[in-house]
Amino acid sequence: MSHRTTITLDDEAFKHLNAVAGNNRSAYISQLLKQEYNKSLKNALLKANEEEARDTDYQKELEAWDNTLPDGLDP
Repeated sequence: MSHRTTITLDDEAFKHLNAVAGNNRSAYISQLLKQEYNKSLKNALLKANEEEARDTDYQKELEAWDNTLPDGLDP
């Protein structure tokens, strides 16, 4: 699904967009937004992982659950 929108760019940004996007400015802008979204998601996951690593109570809980992983499995 695609949506139409109107944006306002200053002259310099518009010239740059025309120079790099060719005939398909929409696809270029969409690609840039997807890249930014992926970068934001990656940063959010990294931050969550760092917070998780600092949480000693959570780490102790993980250790307790790790002991249950091989339950019922033959060595």
